[in-house]
Amino acid sequence: MFLHSVNLWNLAFYVFMVFLATLGLWDVFFGFEENKCSMSYMFEYPEYQKIELPKKLAKRYPAYELYLYGEGSYAEEHKILPLTGIPVLFLPGNAGSYKQVRSIGSIALRKAEDIDFKYHFDFFSVNFNEELVALYGGSLQKQTKFVHECIKTILKLYKGQEFAPKSVAIIGHSMGGLVARALLTLKNFKHDLINLLITQATPHVAPVMPLDRFITDFYTTVNNYWILNARHINLTTLSVAGGFRDYQVRSGLTFLPKLSHHTSALSVVSSAVPKTWVSTDHLSIVWCKQLQLTTVRAFFDLIDADTKQITQNSKKKLSVLYHHFIRHPSKHFEENPAIISDLTGTSMWVLVKVSKWTYVAYNESEKIYFTFPLENHRKIYTHVYCQSTMLDTNSWIFACINSTSMCLQGVDLSWKAELLPTIKYLTLRLQDYPSLSHLVVYVPSVRGSKFVVDCEFFKKEKRYIQLPVTHLFSFETEIHHIAQAGLRLLDSRNQHALASQNAGITGLSSRKVVLNTNGLYYNLELLNFGQIYQAFKINVVSKCSAVKEEITSIYRLHIPWSYEDSLTIAQAPSSTEISLKLHIAQPENNTHVALFKMYTSSDCRYEVTVKTSFSQILGQVVRFHGGALPAYVVSNILLAYRGQLYSLFSTGCCLEYATMLDKEAKPYKVDPFVIIIKFLLGYKWFKELWDVLLLPELDAVILTCQSMCFPLISLILFLFGTCTAYWSGLLSSASVRLLSSLWLALKRPSELPKDIKMISPDLPFLTIVLIIVSWTTCGALAILLSYLYYVFKVVHLQASLTTFKNSQPVNPKHSRRSEKKSNHHKDSSIHHLRLSANDAEDSLRMHSTVINLLTWIVLLSMPSLIYWLKNLRYYFKLNPDPCKPLAFILIPTMAILGNTYTVSIKSSKLLKTTSQFPLPLAVGVIAFGSAHLYRLPCFVFIPLLLHALCNFM
Repeated sequence: MFLHSVNLWNLAFYVFMVFLATLGLWDVFFGFEENKCSMSYMFEYPEYQKIELPKKLAKRYPAYELYLYGEGSYAEEHKILPLTGIPVLFLPGNAGSYKQVRSIGSIALRKAEDIDFKYHFDFFSVNFNEELVALYGGSLQKQTKFVHECIKTILKLYKGQEFAPKSVAIIGHSMGGLVARALLTLKNFKHDLINLLITQATPHVAPVMPLDRFITDFYTTVNNYWILNARHINLTTLSVAGGFRDYQVRSGLTFLPKLSHHTSALSVVSSAVPKTWVSTDHLSIVWCKQLQLTTVRAFFDLIDADTKQITQNSKKKLSVLYHHFIRHPSKHFEENPAIISDLTGTSMWVLVKVSKWTYVAYNESEKIYFTFPLENHRKIYTHVYCQSTMLDTNSWIFACINSTSMCLQGVDLSWKAELLPTIKYLTLRLQDYPSLSHLVVYVPSVRGSKFVVDCEFFKKEKRYIQLPVTHLFSFETEIHHIAQAGLRLLDSRNQHALASQNAGITGLSSRKVVLNTNGLYYNLELLNFGQIYQAFKINVVSKCSAVKEEITSIYRLHIPWSYEDSLTIAQAPSSTEISLKLHIAQPENNTHVALFKMYTSSDCRYEVTVKTSFSQILGQVVRFHGGALPAYVVSNILLAYRGQLYSLFSTGCCLEYATMLDKEAKPYKVDPFVIIIKFLLGYKWFKELWDVLLLPELDAVILTCQSMCFPLISLILFLFGTCTAYWSGLLSSASVRLLSSLWLALKRPSELPKDIKMISPDLPFLTIVLIIVSWTTCGALAILLSYLYYVFKVVHLQASLTTFKNSQPVNPKHSRRSEKKSNHHKDSSIHHLRLSANDAEDSLRMHSTVINLLTWIVLLSMPSLIYWLKNLRYYFKLNPDPCKPLAFILIPTMAILGNTYTVSIKSSKLLKTTSQFPLPLAVGVIAFGSAHLYRLPCFVFIPLLLHALCNFM
């Protein structure tokens, strides 16, 4: 019956939307690189020593514990306190285990063994009982206070030691990182108790799913404090994101706010971290060996030799983190590196005058200095590029000042180099170094190893190529840019690049650039690429001349406004496909251009093709806005609900849900109002009026501040919401029919009620019991029980209608006469209404829509119920309870609606008013609920309450 009410075109549309949603979901959950993280293993059996807490503290927090991690002899020795190392506290995240500390703890222990325990770290971990704090925010403040007590307890374990610490370093995974930042908001917390904070996959900007007001209030408190007190916060903070593999916490949420006066914070994606260069999922970020090795190296470089603790020098801490997590020059960290180096000893000096030079070193018996005079090269070239495949940490490239052929001392340029997976390289713009006379490349004497050193001088215009990209929502503008770029490329008459060509299919386009020169380095400037909704696939085809050895090329996407670079290593010749999309949109005041850097071989030629990827665009929509979909679904259902109520008022019958969804769920009924309000909020007088009315901030404004608004996004989400509302309606209707069939199979067939009673004898008792349940245990539990009671009543009605239809004669005329008699009897009896089959069908149509609405309310309240069930052995009553106020209103409402039939409300004086409310509420859901999902029930219960009141008015 549900499908019969939808025409084939609408059904085709809903199927098509499912197909588009599937493409987007596939890109989010499967459209990323394979897991390249190496597993970190323990060399000895891990042990977790429980730290005894004060009795008052243990009684106040019965579900929480503090542990010290250890292995083998270290664990045995440290069972006798006090401790002598450097304290590090690990905070697990949502549903996280305190045992996740073992990866970094074990690696740090091995590192300490390598240096004979000259320094060592003591890793502590907090057991939060694997609480679901990402779903229920009521315990976040409690966790924060417990961590404060843990820090004080940890520092007491070092009392009496010669180098006793006065602070701890904190590593926070997921929501644990947010709890660590929240410590600074506590009244009695001393900021100097934390000397370093490293967060892993922590959503700093906003909650992933704002399912209750406690989460959003906690975020508001923490972020406002850090912004308002940025000048006074001297805590060095590093935030590491997992990249596109982490579909639970998108990387854009992990970036700390950049403030001009707050420079002690760094945010980076793991794919951009030197010596890591991999994307991690939400769990593997805590055990990824490459990332944990980088973190441990940074920890040991942060130690102050005088205090044998982590340095208090903020500048040094930031330099160490930048060295290990942002740009690694392939040298050991030095706080004050020597810029001038001695170039002496028994070494050979070789003068190189060519513009392109390659040297293969193998079993070199003596040191060699290759010198490149810069005077003549400056007249022809603008840049010099050098690379080496020897990835040791020694200095390898220098510069002589005002020298003829050789110099005793040179400027060490190795600190300006950068490490990549297979090479270390240096690029210099010659005009920036006018005093340098020679470039010097040092080749050490090596035995049994082979490496290659390359250098070349080049003109910028031959290696820096502008490549405009296109996107789906501004096709005409992009064609204009393509034409202009093509003219520029033709006018420059460079032999290395050919003009791109359009492959126009439904607004999608591609660009191809052929690199014909034999260069080692290319820089493709991706013009017009800076929005999160842009997504491309880059295909790099390398064609090489006959070579015996493997040739490695590195392709690097460099985003200058955020540290979210990604690298791809390819063996030439080959065809390599690379995804191109952003975690962070380009800021409005930022003029930098995204770059596609290619570290290539002179024996190969390369073709680069950039194509718009429609599936990845859909993936970006799901990734950035998928959390807002419930708001659009509820908005669509409210519009259909409005249509049903109005049809009942105007015609006396309730139409099918699918029919009303097709008729009423139109974007132009909702979006224009939100757009107008957002526009008016730009005026001071309207904003002041808005604030006087105490209205919350518009969600569209919040999304704009986060650079998440893009063309047509609200329309796309509304269409996805319409599709989801349709299929959810189909599912609820089919579920009711299936349950009614099971009921009839198990129970004796029931009849339609002869007399309609809005309040049955057991209804007040049931309502009071459920309210007591809500008050004494968990509001979500009472809502779920009320929902099940309501579904039971609807299933019973469906079963009764089925029994009635099966018992009626097949003759339709006889059926109509009986219906007329029944209706006549119904009209003549005001106080004792009787239910006909038509009225039962109308009621079922209305109940199906109400079940659809209530299902979303129950789903949004489930997280607090799950949290309560998980902690039932510690707390019988959920406190604070986000669903308790809602339960007090919704329980009697659902109880009355369960006994409500269309015949009893179609003559209500309140029905017309009730039918008018869902439309403004549907607008309100989009305006205030898309970024605050916990507000959705507040908009849903209003029309349901009015619907219930129609029985009495």
